[in-house]
Amino acid sequence: MMQQLDFSFLNWDVISGFVAKGFIFSIQLTLIAMIGGILLGTVLALMRLSGKAWLVMPAAAYVNTLRSIPLVMVILWFYLLIPLLTGKALGTELSAIVTFTLFEAAYYSEIMRAGIQSVPKGQVHAGYAVGMTYGQTMQLVVLPQAFRNMLPVLMTQTIILFQDTSLVYAIGAYDLLKGFEVAGKNFNRPVETYLIAAVVYFVICFGLSMLVRRLQKKIAIIR
Repeated sequence: MMQQLDFSFLNWDVISGFVAKGFIFSIQLTLIAMIGGILLGTVLALMRLSGKAWLVMPAAAYVNTLRSIPLVMVILWFYLLIPLLTGKALGTELSAIVTFTLFEAAYYSEIMRAGIQSVPKGQVHAGYAVGMTYGQTMQLVVLPQAFRNMLPVLMTQTIILFQDTSLVYAIGAYDLLKGFEVAGKNFNRPVETYLIAAVVYFVICFGLSMLVRRLQKKIAIIR
């Protein structure tokens, strides 16, 4: 089998013509879903920690529901059901961006909730003692510390998010894996292109994991 592998077809034209477009979308999807997911996840975390039932219950229901459903099913549901409800299709790329942002928010929410709870309560009381409101205390005292404490975990979740972008194949979006798949079909070398795709994903994710480890060590020194 290994003797039959032929990677001679791989050149810059193949990369720029098939792979680059998918790689760019995968990166865009990862960054947008990360930023949107962290922002929405932080709001959900604050709702769950508010102690008010009318905020806690919907936030908990949202987080627990999405964390209990496979991502590929959420992608398919959103892509197929939204046009039925609105009468207008969103398109594969926009549908993937919205779905990933909403889905990842549930996971980032739990990370941020743990980060907020890791900040000593004395910090909150100190904020109140100098006349800060709840919102000011969270914005200026608690959240900056929570982000720093949870930054390695947030980055790890983002690496997982990048890996999960390959699931957009379910709705036909043109991501990094799709680019390799199309190249494999055009040159009749599907095995080779899937092997190269696996190597590319490994190199990117392993490299980012090493950066996260270095970040963890720096944060540990600061503490």
